[in-house]
Amino acid sequence: KGTETSDNLDDSFLQRGSNQNLVVGGYCLYSATTVLVLTLGSGVDGFTLDPDKGVFLHTHRDIRIPKSGAIYSFNEANFMDFSEGVQAYLQGLKTGSSSTGLKAQARYIGSLVGDIHNILINGGVFGYPATQSNPSGKLRLLYESCPMAMIVEQAGGAASTGKGRILDIMPNKIHQRVPTFIGSIENVYEIDQFHKYYDEA
Repeated sequence: KGTETSDNLDDSFLQRGSNQNLVVGGYCLYSATTVLVLTLGSGVDGFTLDPDKGVFLHTHRDIRIPKSGAIYSFNEANFMDFSEGVQAYLQGLKTGSSSTGLKAQARYIGSLVGDIHNILINGGVFGYPATQSNPSGKLRLLYESCPMAMIVEQAGGAASTGKGRILDIMPNKIHQRVPTFIGSIENVYEIDQFHKYYDEA
């Protein structure tokens, strides 16, 4: 509309992902097959492309993420730049002292969609924490962290900054970045507890 200003447009985007403001989340994964994963706010479903017919088939109905999982997906090249709480959490996974009671398995592709899809199907936690050089993390809240958070929450998982639910954050700019932890509810809860303990210490 001719009366809209850039401030008006920004306000239309700068909204929390909760309270039904975010109405859809999805991604396409291109590999041996092409998979579309989608939520409209009432569960998560997956569709696989049939290249012969040129249509997507409903192959994954009501996807549910396991309550806990052994996989952790972090870029450990940044380990020394992570906070003390994140370092302690990762060390706990590797030494088998995680509260999930599962032997940890590192799986990091370096692709947000690929890593989140693996966590969604198999359980575990994806993390892109704050670092010394990027204290707000690197993932953008509005168009990376929030859509993925919506998908995983709708599948029974959780998504946090380590200090609070991602979908509850009120953004203050379009390209705002946030530390991001997404995955099985027990794994995400555990890393939140590590943040709380080390922040209070």
